[in-house]
Amino acid sequence: MTTSPDAEATPTRWTRATTSPDMWVDPDEDPREDGSETVGERATLLDYLRRYRLTMELKCADLDAGQLALRSVPPSTMSLLGLVRHMAEVERRWFRRELAGEDAPSLYCSKADRDGDWDGAVGDPEVVDEAWRAWRVEVAFAERLVSETADLGTVGRGRVPLRDILVHMVEEYARHCGHADLIRERIDGRVGQ
Repeated sequence: MTTSPDAEATPTRWTRATTSPDMWVDPDEDPREDGSETVGERATLLDYLRRYRLTMELKCADLDAGQLALRSVPPSTMSLLGLVRHMAEVERRWFRRELAGEDAPSLYCSKADRDGDWDGAVGDPEVVDEAWRAWRVEVAFAERLVSETADLGTVGRGRVPLRDILVHMVEEYARHCGHADLIRERIDGRVGQ
């Protein structure tokens, strides 16, 4: 680590890649690359969503609870752990409540604490484990529901077609994976796609 003029420790930039120093890992080791060819709208949307979900996991890999809960920059409450909790809420809202029509309460947010997903992201291993469990449950539900829904035009409770929900989820993950890139680099200097 180096020290900046304002005395805040700055991590040294690094990567595990050996042939592509601007990447997370070398392309042949990237778990997001599964070798499948996407043909058609449905396959393309689902592949992009799969890749972004994996990217979120990669950006959080090998960090302890304190690092995952580290806030980006004041006054923001954003952290990697907060992103995981937020995406669990987003998955739940769009797939469980909107598309499936379930009466599923929010996981972290409430009228009293609209930012509970961010505010409750504290450096406690139990909070981290619960966040990952909740996110994985919601992703599994979404994947199952989408696989059982043949028509991308199928609408849910609020009349939003599945197609639009998938596009929105890609957009949501893309935005937050960009945040995760910067937060991770600030935590330990790890760079990459």
